[in-house]
Amino acid sequence: MGSTLIRLKAKPAYRQAAPDNSRGFGGSASGKGKAASGKANGGKGRKRKGSGLPASDRTPLGKCPDLDAIEARQRLGLALAGRLSAEQVTRAWKLAAGEHHPDRGGAHTAMTAINGARDVLLGRGLA
Repeated sequence: MGSTLIRLKAKPAYRQAAPDNSRGFGGSASGKGKAASGKANGGKGRKRKGSGLPASDRTPLGKCPDLDAIEARQRLGLALAGRLSAEQVTRAWKLAAGEHHPDRGGAHTAMTAINGARDVLLGRGLA
């Protein structure tokens, strides 16, 4: 009886090993251990979080543009969703530039905004 009390004091309840079939929050309920969590057989563990889109769709010309690209698309009169080609952007920019150019009676600020929209969609930065 005395050895049982010493063993309980030496190993607290929160440090006792869990049975194989219950691995806590991170494990599997099926009891498969490491194979179920993706770490067996040389796996890297958890998947990294991402947008779920390929890199070609995360660009301003891609299917899922960010807010700046959406505003640029509106300014040039392009579709707000879907993929764009560089030719489509250039054609829309030329039409808008012909209409809003300062030499043809347009405002300088409007032309600056149109040029900025083209630069956002074509990926041209200040750097």
